[in-house]
Formats: sequence, C-alpha cells, structure tokens
Amino acid sequence: MSEGENGRREGTAAWHRRLHHTGHDELSQDTAQTPGMQRYEAISGARNGSRKIWMGESRIAPGMLSGDHHHGEAETGIYVVSGHPVFVFLENDAERRVETSPGDYVYVPPYVPHREENPSQDEPAVVVLARSTQEGIVVNLPSLRAAVPELDRIVAELSNESGG
Repeated sequence: MSEGENGRREGTAAWHRRLHHTGHDELSQDTAQTPGMQRYEAISGARNGSRKIWMGESRIAPGMLSGDHHHGEAETGIYVVSGHPVFVFLENDAERRVETSPGDYVYVPPYVPHREENPSQDEPAVVVLARSTQEGIVVNLPSLRAAVPELDRIVAELSNESGG
C-alpha cells in the first residue's frame, strides 16, 4: 500500500468512528446538581467521549424552585419537553421571568445567574439541555445578585465594542 493510500485510509477511519447511544433509561445523575431540581447526563466527555458538547435532561418537581446558579463559560440551549417551567434572571437589577410551554426553546448565555421554577402544583417540568462544553458546569450561587466577575468582564467588553 502506498503512503497516499494509507493516509486516505487513516483519514477515512477518523470520520467513521462509532456512534454512542444513551437510552432514556440510561441517563446518569452523576453530574453537577442544584437544589430544587434534578439533572441527568446523557452525553459528555466522561460518558461518551464528546469533545465540545454536554447534553442531558433536567426535571423540576411540581411547586419547586431551583437554587440560583450559572453554567460558567458554557452556552446553554434548553428545549421544554413537558410542563411550564419558568426561567428567572436579572435585567436592569429587576427579576425577569420567562414563562415557557412544551416545544419552546430558551438560550442562557455564559455566566448569567438564573433559576428554574415550576409553578404547577401537579405537573413536573422536564427540559432537554445542551451545553457548549463537554462537561455539565454548574456554579451554585447564594442569590441572583451574587457577584460573577466573569460576567462583569464580558459585559464590559461588549460595552466597549459597541462604543458604550
């Protein structure tokens, strides 16, 4: 076999790696948690060898509020599977509530403090989470107003870029 053929074969093999399947009954609770909700990991560097994403599920029991938290450098995409979870964050130092329904999507930027609430007294809320990092980063906070120096730096950079 020539060097060129060998190189093509190795290159082709790199793009034909095995797929990883995680069944709905194989989700792991062995991931970072926040009081008031339960996270389940499906795809991560540790479980599947992913290099750039983390995916999982979060469940919020009826009437529960999660603790305040952020997800570090990770961007988080959320898809609402069931229930009507509410996502709470600060805007201009006032709490803002994003009320959702099944089929809705929510984007949480890096380092933004927030919490999830389930106002229903009888229906659990279930969401699918996708993060831009291979591990489920969770930084629990004492409140939405807790200092997050990384977020302050990002806001300052964005203000400088826009001339503000």
